[in-house]
Amino acid sequence: MENKSILDQIIDNHQAEEVARLDAVEIINNLFNELDPRERDVLARRFGLRHERRETLEEIGKIHSLTRERIRQIETLSIKRLKQRENSDNYLSGLRNVVIHLLEEHGGLMEKEYLFKNLVNLSLGAGAKGENEAKHKRHFSFLISRLLPDEFEEVNDSELFKESFKLKFQSLEHLEVLTLELLEKIRQAKRVLITGDLIALSKELDAYKINQAKFSQAGNLDISGVLTNGLFSERAEVVNQNKAIYSILQAAKKIEQNKFGYWGLDDWREIRPKTINDKIYLVLKHSGKPLHFAGIADRINQVSFDGKIANAATVHNELILDGKYILVGRGLYGLREWGYQKGTVSDVIEQILTEAGRPLSREEIINKVLGQRLVKKATINLALMNREKFSITTDGHYNLKAGQTVVL
Repeated sequence: MENKSILDQIIDNHQAEEVARLDAVEIINNLFNELDPRERDVLARRFGLRHERRETLEEIGKIHSLTRERIRQIETLSIKRLKQRENSDNYLSGLRNVVIHLLEEHGGLMEKEYLFKNLVNLSLGAGAKGENEAKHKRHFSFLISRLLPDEFEEVNDSELFKESFKLKFQSLEHLEVLTLELLEKIRQAKRVLITGDLIALSKELDAYKINQAKFSQAGNLDISGVLTNGLFSERAEVVNQNKAIYSILQAAKKIEQNKFGYWGLDDWREIRPKTINDKIYLVLKHSGKPLHFAGIADRINQVSFDGKIANAATVHNELILDGKYILVGRGLYGLREWGYQKGTVSDVIEQILTEAGRPLSREEIINKVLGQRLVKKATINLALMNREKFSITTDGHYNLKAGQTVVL
């Protein structure tokens, strides 16, 4: 076990105390005690603190029989009162310090949703889901954007990055240069990449080597709780050691991760599937084995690429019409790129014998066919009985009948 100095232990204990005070809902409830009921209601409605939808000035004005401008004034003055409250720092200091630690370890910039996800994980644990998670994210958003503007700055109009938070005086130049170089490398690769490979690729770039110190900030915050989404899990040790690069992947506008954990450009169909055919391909490729067409439809609906429901009959039609899918059993389809070839069992046997260039035993043929088709041995034996295509040698091996040619 690693020996830590007394100072390191004190720092770790201090961070643990700060994390323990990260309940955003409780922080806001305590701060709002300073406000009157109308002020609390206006802020809650404006920033979606009670419900997911943020209400407009006009909507809130109608509820309180006030003008839009008066509601705006109440919003501005209420936030000012919260910021000027004498003991506000007692409630905000823990959050401030944890966000600073997170941003520093992530190179100074974090996409908003990714930051909120980390904060929810630290405060509620990795099991937080659904409305409870969404509620805390909205509360964190209000606290950081409205009550901690002196330490953090919102990034909303960048050509390279999604809406993010950065340290107030953080320069984005080294992040921008690395992002541009990485985009070009991904374009040149013309294939999707897993996180570890993309991080390794980033470290080979000139922008990383020149600014390596800025991308290698020491830190001990464990973010493994945000690295699992049900369909895949990132390698926590790799991401924890390379948070700055991983943060760029999360923040870059043109770099996206698909539902199965592979990265590429956001306009690639393997990243953002546009058609049912794209979704079929992704599901099969991720499965790594043939699937029944009904099972493929079910899987598409489970993954929920875009909320559209896949119909089994529609999926079957796509599989039949597209040459990159091969029927390998009763309703079972695989990818041609896996080595499967079109045709009946007899066609497959013909191809096997042609490639062998010699007679093969029944067992050899059966084993090779089973590598191409998910069928019963009896089906293969039945195909071998076709004397118009196959002949039997004196030693019981099978060969193509003279004059037979393979058509695929």
